[in-house]
Amino acid sequence: MRKTTLLAAAALLGSPGLTLAQNTPEENNPNVDAPFVRNIRADRPGQTITAQVLRAGRFQLEAGAQHTAPNAGQSMLSTGAILRVGFFNSMELRVNQPYFNRFTRTNPESGQTESAAGWAPLVLGAKFMVSPNFDTRTQVAILVESAMPNTGDKTLATNSLAPSARLLISEQLGQRFGLEANFGFTQPGLKVADIEKGQFLGTLALNGPLTSKTGFFVEGYGAGRGALTTGTTAGLYWRPLPQVRLDVNAGRVLGGTASGTSTVGAGLVVKMGK
Repeated sequence: MRKTTLLAAAALLGSPGLTLAQNTPEENNPNVDAPFVRNIRADRPGQTITAQVLRAGRFQLEAGAQHTAPNAGQSMLSTGAILRVGFFNSMELRVNQPYFNRFTRTNPESGQTESAAGWAPLVLGAKFMVSPNFDTRTQVAILVESAMPNTGDKTLATNSLAPSARLLISEQLGQRFGLEANFGFTQPGLKVADIEKGQFLGTLALNGPLTSKTGFFVEGYGAGRGALTTGTTAGLYWRPLPQVRLDVNAGRVLGGTASGTSTVGAGLVVKMGK
């Protein structure tokens, strides 16, 4: 009787241990179903890029258009899309190429300044997750990317790689709100002299829900080296489906040489894969 009792007690005590051992870290994480984790988090609009890295086998297409109106000079409409693809080892690959309907260039024949339209250089990048798992309340990632040489319109093309890097940090507030911060540096080439021409970037964004399907986004940013260009962007988003998000946004440059420039835009985000 004593032997039977000991075996039964061992079985009862051992069962939770066996069950726990079979669960993945995500299944044991109480934060796994938080809306901040499960809802679509996009790398648009604005300057801030989320620290979220897509899981392997997931795709996210983010497309948008933005109208820029400076205090002086002609306004410009830019469109573009970012394709994000999740890979193994907590890595995400990205490709992006904006199109400008109007930019200023010098005519090579007449030497006069004129307006033109064309593609900006193709940008390739990778995002690497530093935080221990996908669903932690504090998420940290590193983004490295570069414009590809001799891509896009000849006037806008670069002759060499133009590397940039960012430290991306996300902090979940409660279950649904979140702070996103970026700290980065970009330079126009690979030479030592290009480092002196490099630009620093810092951003801080707050996002959260208004209803179960709508939410808001607001950010402040600063970019430059000696003299900073500062500004703010705000927007609203709507998720008609769990894997689809629409947004509208507006922004204004507050300081720097482009002070007074205003922007308005809209975008679409579609997430695919399990």
